[in-house]
Amino acid sequence: MSHADLRSLPPVDALAAEVDAPRAVAVAAARAVLAERRDELVSGRGGDPDLAGRARAAAAASLRPSLRRVLNATGVIVHTNLGRAPLAAAAREAVARAAEGYSNLEWDLERGERGSRHDHVAGLLCELTGAEAAMAVNNCAGATLLAAAALAGAEREIIVSRGQLVEIGGGFRIPEVIAQAGARLVEVGTTNRTRRADYAAAIGVDTAAIMRAHPSNFRQLGFVQEVEIEELCELGVPVIDDVGSGNLAEDLQLLADEPPVRRSVRAGAALVCFSGDKLLGGPQAGVMVGTRAAVEAARQHPLARALRLDKLSLAALEATLRLYNGDRNIPVLEMLTADDATLRARATRLAEGIGEVIVGIAKVGGGALPLLELPGPVVAVQGHPEELAARLRANDPPIVGRIQDGRLLLDPRTLADDEIDLVRRALG
Repeated sequence: MSHADLRSLPPVDALAAEVDAPRAVAVAAARAVLAERRDELVSGRGGDPDLAGRARAAAAASLRPSLRRVLNATGVIVHTNLGRAPLAAAAREAVARAAEGYSNLEWDLERGERGSRHDHVAGLLCELTGAEAAMAVNNCAGATLLAAAALAGAEREIIVSRGQLVEIGGGFRIPEVIAQAGARLVEVGTTNRTRRADYAAAIGVDTAAIMRAHPSNFRQLGFVQEVEIEELCELGVPVIDDVGSGNLAEDLQLLADEPPVRRSVRAGAALVCFSGDKLLGGPQAGVMVGTRAAVEAARQHPLARALRLDKLSLAALEATLRLYNGDRNIPVLEMLTADDATLRARATRLAEGIGEVIVGIAKVGGGALPLLELPGPVVAVQGHPEELAARLRANDPPIVGRIQDGRLLLDPRTLADDEIDLVRRALG
């Protein structure tokens, strides 16, 4: 490297002038490219790079939204890293309507006075679950925290089976949730076996509730025993039932191992908590249904405001719930129940010119049904898997597959029909 090489670099303003972007963006891109080029020269890398091209690319990258649409070809239906449940068309349309100008989020149009944001989904939730009352907060972890705080509060006790003191994704631990709610945890039973008598013996004057926590992303097998929700509700203490994934489609045999929300409501649980963006197929939300007194206690608790759901998520949740009274045209449920003929037709179309159709296994994901395997056709792409995966991630829109047994696999189960050709062209 010579000093002449460094002196030959253009001024920032001159390079920025060659970038068609807002001035601040163009200047920042030019500075970044020039700094990079100086480092290259100092390290002995010569050549004659296209600095203007680099600056334009840098500016374009900085203007691209950080949160972007991604095509999911992994075969994981409720993919937490990719935003969990994709919204139904009706839910997307509802979000767009709510985002346009103002809305009646907390305004009662009939009475002309302040209303409650909870009312937009409470009626539907009660109709679908049979509960007396309902509300929604920002996620299921928030719902469980609020339930514990509202029913127990400072220094009262919540009884939990040792087999349900679980940790799920993101470090969400039941003991810590109860501690944050201000309550005292009372553990009963053993890791693998808890009986009704264990709960009954632990109930005392300070007992505020029993909590049942669905294990979500793992299962215990073998010498195990747990107490069913009906028996827990017979013990005379309010029951908080965190059922996790939000199974409102209990008629689907595939979902038989996920606790149905209606069962817990029928059993008499004070509060049943579940996610909006897992098996329910809606937006991120923590749904709470149960008795009128318990839901009102949750509504009035100070945490309810801190955890409240925004208008866009409420719009998407309402639209998703309405689909359960109609054709249930919900992407998550459609992916779960897609027939082999449909999947094979997609896979054959996807494989044209890029690979071959083989048998693969899809998963539900999102902590739901961890043991369920969904066999079906997938496309094994020809070429080096890591290089192909990087190429797909750089596509617009980005595409994510999975690498297995040294091959890049693309699963049509988690791709919509109109996305198949987009993926094939990205590799063509």
